[in-house]
Amino acid sequence: MSYKIKKFHVQRKVKAFKFLLENFDIPMKEAQRWIDKHRLQCNSQIINQKNFELEGLVEVAVFTPSTLGLKPIFQTDSFALFEKPSGVLVHPSNRHTEYSLTHEAKYLYGSEANIVHRIDKETSGLVIVSKNKKTEVALKSLFENRQIKKGYLALVQGHLTKELFIDAPIAKNREFSEIKLKVRISEEGKESQTIIKPIAYYESSNQTLVEAVPLTGRQHQIRIHLFHVKHPIVGDPIYGVDFETADMYLNGKLSEEERMKKIGAKRLMLHAHWIEFTYKVRYKLYSQTSHF
Repeated sequence: MSYKIKKFHVQRKVKAFKFLLENFDIPMKEAQRWIDKHRLQCNSQIINQKNFELEGLVEVAVFTPSTLGLKPIFQTDSFALFEKPSGVLVHPSNRHTEYSLTHEAKYLYGSEANIVHRIDKETSGLVIVSKNKKTEVALKSLFENRQIKKGYLALVQGHLTKELFIDAPIAKNREFSEIKLKVRISEEGKESQTIIKPIAYYESSNQTLVEAVPLTGRQHQIRIHLFHVKHPIVGDPIYGVDFETADMYLNGKLSEEERMKKIGAKRLMLHAHWIEFTYKVRYKLYSQTSHF
Protein backbone atom coordinates (compact mmCIF):
# COMPACT_ATOMS: atom_id res chain seq x y z
CA MET A 1 0.00 0.00 0.00
CA SER A 2 1.34 3.48 -0.90
CA TYR A 3 0.04 5.26 2.18
CA LYS A 4 0.25 4.55 5.89
CA ILE A 5 -1.97 6.22 8.46
CA LYS A 6 -0.17 8.09 11.24
CA LYS A 7 -2.29 8.87 14.30
CA PHE A 8 -1.89 11.74 16.77
CA HIS A 9 -3.80 12.70 19.90
CA VAL A 10 -3.97 16.50 19.89
CA GLN A 11 -4.92 17.99 23.26
CA ARG A 12 -4.73 21.68 22.38
CA LYS A 13 -6.32 23.25 19.34
CA VAL A 14 -3.94 23.86 16.45
CA LYS A 15 -4.59 24.98 12.88
CA ALA A 16 -4.37 22.22 10.28
CA PHE A 17 -1.57 23.76 8.21
CA LYS A 18 0.52 24.53 11.30
CA PHE A 19 0.11 20.96 12.54
CA LEU A 20 1.38 19.55 9.24
CA LEU A 21 4.30 21.98 9.05
CA GLU A 22 5.43 21.15 12.57
CA ASN A 23 5.02 17.38 12.42
CA PHE A 24 6.16 16.58 8.87
CA ASP A 25 8.77 19.22 7.99
CA ILE A 26 7.10 20.12 4.70
CA PRO A 27 6.64 23.53 3.01
CA MET A 28 3.33 25.39 3.12
CA LYS A 29 2.51 24.53 -0.48
CA GLU A 30 2.92 20.82 0.24
CA ALA A 31 0.77 21.07 3.37
CA GLN A 32 -1.99 22.65 1.30
CA ARG A 33 -1.69 19.85 -1.26
CA TRP A 34 -2.09 17.21 1.47
CA ILE A 35 -5.25 18.96 2.67
CA ASP A 36 -6.61 19.27 -0.89
CA LYS A 37 -5.97 15.54 -1.41
CA HIS A 38 -8.03 14.70 1.71
CA ARG A 39 -5.07 13.17 3.51
CA LEU A 40 -5.92 14.80 6.83
CA GLN A 41 -8.74 13.74 9.18
CA CYS A 42 -9.80 14.89 12.63
CA ASN A 43 -12.11 12.68 14.68
CA SER A 44 -12.94 10.73 11.46
CA GLN A 45 -13.88 13.95 9.63
CA ILE A 46 -11.99 14.84 6.42
CA ILE A 47 -10.38 18.25 6.80
CA ASN A 48 -10.32 20.45 3.69
CA GLN A 49 -9.51 23.86 5.18
CA LYS A 50 -5.99 24.85 6.17
CA ASN A 51 -7.21 27.00 9.09
CA PHE A 52 -9.44 24.31 10.60
CA GLU A 53 -8.56 23.90 14.28
CA LEU A 54 -7.58 20.32 15.07
CA GLU A 55 -8.29 18.77 18.45
CA GLY A 56 -8.69 15.11 19.41
CA LEU A 57 -7.75 12.17 17.16
CA VAL A 58 -5.85 13.37 14.08
CA GLU A 59 -5.02 10.95 11.28
CA VAL A 60 -2.69 11.69 8.36
CA ALA A 61 -2.22 9.52 5.26
CA VAL A 62 1.53 9.58 4.62
CA PHE A 63 3.03 8.39 1.34
CA THR A 64 5.45 5.57 2.12
CA PRO A 65 7.81 4.75 -0.76
CA SER A 66 8.80 1.15 -1.42
CA THR A 67 11.55 -0.32 -3.59
CA LEU A 68 11.99 -3.21 -5.97
CA GLY A 69 15.67 -2.42 -6.35
CA LEU A 70 15.42 -0.56 -9.66
CA LYS A 71 18.53 1.57 -10.15
CA PRO A 72 19.15 4.53 -12.48
CA ILE A 73 21.23 3.91 -15.58
CA PHE A 74 22.62 7.46 -15.38
CA GLN A 75 22.53 10.22 -12.78
CA THR A 76 23.91 13.60 -11.75
CA ASP A 77 23.49 15.60 -8.54
CA SER A 78 20.26 17.03 -9.99
CA PHE A 79 18.50 14.23 -11.84
CA ALA A 80 18.52 10.51 -12.58
CA LEU A 81 17.59 8.53 -15.67
CA PHE A 82 15.68 5.27 -15.19
CA GLU A 83 14.83 2.54 -17.66
CA LYS A 84 11.25 1.70 -16.70
CA PRO A 85 10.10 -1.87 -17.31
CA SER A 86 6.85 -2.45 -19.18
CA GLY A 87 3.97 -2.93 -16.75
CA VAL A 88 5.20 -0.43 -14.14
CA LEU A 89 3.21 2.77 -13.54
CA VAL A 90 5.06 6.08 -13.55
CA HIS A 91 2.80 7.54 -10.84
CA PRO A 92 0.50 5.75 -8.37
CA SER A 93 -3.02 5.53 -9.82
CA ASN A 94 -4.56 5.70 -6.33
CA ARG A 95 -3.68 5.24 -2.66
CA HIS A 96 -3.74 1.47 -3.05
CA THR A 97 -1.03 1.33 -5.74
CA GLU A 98 1.68 -0.81 -4.17
CA TYR A 99 4.51 0.19 -6.51
CA SER A 100 5.33 2.76 -9.18
CA LEU A 101 8.44 4.53 -10.44
CA THR A 102 7.50 7.39 -8.09
CA HIS A 103 7.91 4.98 -5.16
CA GLU A 104 11.42 4.10 -6.31
CA ALA A 105 12.39 7.75 -6.89
CA LYS A 106 11.28 8.91 -3.46
CA TYR A 107 12.78 5.84 -1.79
CA LEU A 108 16.19 6.64 -3.32
CA TYR A 109 16.21 10.45 -3.28
CA GLY A 110 13.65 11.62 -0.72
CA SER A 111 10.30 13.39 -0.73
CA GLU A 112 11.33 16.16 -3.15
CA ALA A 113 12.18 13.70 -5.92
CA ASN A 114 9.62 13.52 -8.71
CA ILE A 115 8.99 12.17 -12.20
CA VAL A 116 9.47 14.90 -14.80
CA HIS A 117 7.37 13.38 -17.61
CA ARG A 118 5.12 10.39 -18.32
CA ILE A 119 5.17 7.30 -20.45
CA ASP A 120 2.38 4.72 -20.53
CA LYS A 121 2.35 1.81 -18.11
CA GLU A 122 3.00 -0.70 -20.92
CA THR A 123 5.67 1.40 -22.61
CA SER A 124 9.19 0.59 -21.45
CA GLY A 125 12.25 2.80 -21.53
CA LEU A 126 13.73 6.09 -20.41
CA VAL A 127 12.16 8.31 -17.74
CA ILE A 128 13.81 11.32 -16.08
CA VAL A 129 13.54 11.77 -12.30
CA SER A 130 14.39 15.12 -10.69
CA LYS A 131 16.05 15.00 -7.28
CA ASN A 132 14.81 18.41 -6.09
CA LYS A 133 12.08 20.97 -6.83
CA LYS A 134 14.38 23.40 -8.62
CA THR A 135 15.45 20.76 -11.13
CA GLU A 136 11.88 19.52 -11.50
CA VAL A 137 10.64 22.99 -12.48
CA ALA A 138 13.53 23.52 -14.92
CA LEU A 139 13.18 20.16 -16.68
CA LYS A 140 9.38 20.39 -16.91
CA SER A 141 9.85 23.79 -18.51
CA LEU A 142 12.14 22.23 -21.12
CA PHE A 143 9.42 19.69 -21.94
CA GLU A 144 6.73 22.37 -22.15
CA ASN A 145 8.87 24.42 -24.52
CA ARG A 146 9.70 21.37 -26.69
CA GLN A 147 13.39 21.61 -25.86
CA ILE A 148 13.69 17.93 -25.07
CA LYS A 149 13.82 15.43 -27.94
CA LYS A 150 12.90 11.77 -27.56
CA GLY A 151 13.19 8.74 -29.80
CA TYR A 152 11.22 5.51 -29.48
CA LEU A 153 11.47 2.05 -30.96
CA ALA A 154 8.20 0.44 -32.02
CA LEU A 155 7.30 -2.83 -33.67
CA VAL A 156 4.39 -2.21 -36.03
CA GLN A 157 2.06 -4.25 -38.17
CA GLY A 158 2.76 -4.39 -41.91
CA HIS A 159 5.62 -3.44 -44.20
CA LEU A 160 6.72 0.17 -43.84
CA THR A 161 9.11 1.03 -46.66
CA LYS A 162 9.79 4.77 -46.34
CA GLU A 163 10.03 7.53 -43.78
CA LEU A 164 6.74 9.13 -42.79
CA PHE A 165 5.94 12.58 -41.46
CA ILE A 166 2.59 12.28 -39.71
CA ASP A 167 0.86 15.62 -39.20
CA ALA A 168 -2.54 14.81 -37.68
CA PRO A 169 -4.20 16.78 -34.84
CA ILE A 170 -5.19 14.81 -31.73
CA ALA A 171 -8.25 15.38 -29.55
CA LYS A 172 -9.48 13.62 -26.43
CA ASN A 173 -12.19 11.11 -27.20
CA ARG A 174 -15.54 11.94 -25.58
CA GLU A 175 -17.59 9.18 -27.19
CA PHE A 176 -17.09 5.65 -25.87
CA SER A 177 -20.25 3.93 -27.11
CA GLU A 178 -18.63 2.41 -30.19
CA ILE A 179 -14.89 2.69 -29.60
CA LYS A 180 -12.64 2.63 -26.54
CA LEU A 181 -9.90 4.98 -27.75
CA LYS A 182 -8.63 7.57 -25.23
CA VAL A 183 -7.76 9.99 -28.03
CA ARG A 184 -8.70 10.33 -31.69
CA ILE A 185 -7.58 12.14 -34.84
CA SER A 186 -9.70 15.26 -35.26
CA GLU A 187 -9.42 18.64 -36.97
CA GLU A 188 -10.66 20.06 -33.67
CA GLY A 189 -7.67 18.59 -31.84
CA LYS A 190 -4.24 19.96 -31.00
CA GLU A 191 -1.37 20.08 -33.47
CA SER A 192 0.49 16.76 -33.38
CA GLN A 193 3.47 15.64 -35.45
CA THR A 194 5.56 12.46 -35.49
CA ILE A 195 8.43 11.29 -37.68
CA ILE A 196 8.49 7.53 -38.36
CA LYS A 197 11.63 5.88 -39.79
CA PRO A 198 11.70 2.18 -40.81
CA ILE A 199 14.66 0.21 -39.45
CA ALA A 200 14.04 -3.45 -40.29
CA TYR A 201 11.28 -5.57 -41.86
CA TYR A 202 10.45 -9.09 -40.64
CA GLU A 203 8.80 -10.91 -43.51
CA SER A 204 7.76 -14.00 -41.52
CA SER A 205 5.52 -11.94 -39.23
CA ASN A 206 4.86 -9.03 -41.62
CA GLN A 207 6.09 -6.54 -39.01
CA THR A 208 8.44 -3.55 -39.18
CA LEU A 209 10.75 -2.18 -36.51
CA VAL A 210 10.63 1.61 -36.65
CA GLU A 211 12.03 4.63 -34.87
CA ALA A 212 9.36 7.13 -33.82
CA VAL A 213 10.32 10.72 -33.02
CA PRO A 214 7.42 12.79 -31.62
CA LEU A 215 7.76 16.51 -32.34
CA THR A 216 4.86 17.28 -29.99
CA GLY A 217 3.90 15.62 -26.73
CA ARG A 218 0.25 14.55 -26.87
CA GLN A 219 -1.19 11.65 -24.90
CA HIS A 220 -0.83 8.36 -26.81
CA GLN A 221 0.59 10.33 -29.75
CA ILE A 222 2.78 7.62 -31.28
CA ARG A 223 0.10 4.97 -30.76
CA ILE A 224 -2.73 6.91 -32.39
CA HIS A 225 -0.54 8.22 -35.23
CA LEU A 226 0.66 4.74 -36.20
CA PHE A 227 -2.89 3.43 -35.95
CA HIS A 228 -4.00 6.35 -38.15
CA VAL A 229 -1.57 5.39 -40.94
CA LYS A 230 -2.68 1.73 -40.69
CA HIS A 231 0.49 0.46 -38.99
CA PRO A 232 -0.69 -0.08 -35.39
CA ILE A 233 1.88 -1.03 -32.79
CA VAL A 234 2.10 -4.76 -32.11
CA GLY A 235 0.56 -5.59 -28.73
CA ASP A 236 -1.55 -2.43 -28.47
CA PRO A 237 -4.71 -3.47 -26.57
CA ILE A 238 -6.66 -0.30 -27.47
CA TYR A 239 -5.62 1.12 -30.84
CA GLY A 240 -6.06 -1.35 -33.66
CA VAL A 241 -8.29 -3.91 -31.92
CA ASP A 242 -12.04 -4.42 -31.85
CA PHE A 243 -14.35 -2.87 -29.24
CA GLU A 244 -14.82 -6.11 -27.32
CA THR A 245 -11.08 -6.76 -26.94
CA ALA A 246 -10.36 -3.18 -25.83
CA ASP A 247 -13.26 -3.34 -23.38
CA MET A 248 -12.01 -6.61 -21.89
CA TYR A 249 -8.51 -5.17 -21.50
CA LEU A 250 -9.66 -1.93 -19.87
CA ASN A 251 -11.82 -3.86 -17.42
CA GLY A 252 -9.02 -6.28 -16.51
CA LYS A 253 -10.79 -9.27 -18.05
CA LEU A 254 -8.34 -10.07 -20.85
CA SER A 255 -6.18 -13.01 -19.82
CA GLU A 256 -2.58 -13.35 -21.00
CA GLU A 257 -3.57 -16.28 -23.21
CA GLU A 258 -6.45 -14.35 -24.78
CA ARG A 259 -4.24 -11.32 -25.27
CA MET A 260 -1.61 -13.34 -27.15
CA LYS A 261 -4.34 -14.83 -29.34
CA LYS A 262 -6.19 -11.57 -30.07
CA ILE A 263 -3.35 -9.03 -30.03
CA GLY A 264 -0.20 -11.05 -30.66
CA ALA A 265 1.98 -9.88 -27.76
CA LYS A 266 1.97 -9.83 -23.97
CA ARG A 267 2.81 -6.12 -23.92
CA LEU A 268 2.77 -2.94 -26.02
CA MET A 269 5.84 -3.09 -28.26
CA LEU A 270 6.92 0.51 -27.68
CA HIS A 271 10.20 1.49 -26.03
CA ALA A 272 11.56 4.96 -25.13
CA HIS A 273 15.06 4.50 -26.53
CA TRP A 274 16.89 7.85 -26.41
CA ILE A 275 16.50 11.34 -25.01
CA GLU A 276 18.36 14.57 -25.82
CA PHE A 277 18.35 17.88 -23.91
CA THR A 278 20.45 20.61 -22.38
CA TYR A 279 20.46 21.13 -18.63
CA LYS A 280 23.68 22.85 -17.62
CA VAL A 281 25.42 20.68 -20.27
CA ARG A 282 24.22 18.85 -23.38
CA TYR A 283 23.02 15.25 -22.98
CA LYS A 284 22.02 12.57 -25.44
CA LEU A 285 21.35 9.40 -23.49
CA TYR A 286 20.36 5.93 -24.72
CA SER A 287 18.59 3.04 -23.06
CA GLN A 288 20.69 0.01 -22.22
CA THR A 289 18.37 -2.29 -24.15
CA SER A 290 17.52 -1.93 -27.81
CA HIS A 291 14.92 -4.69 -27.90
CA PHE A 292 11.61 -5.56 -26.27
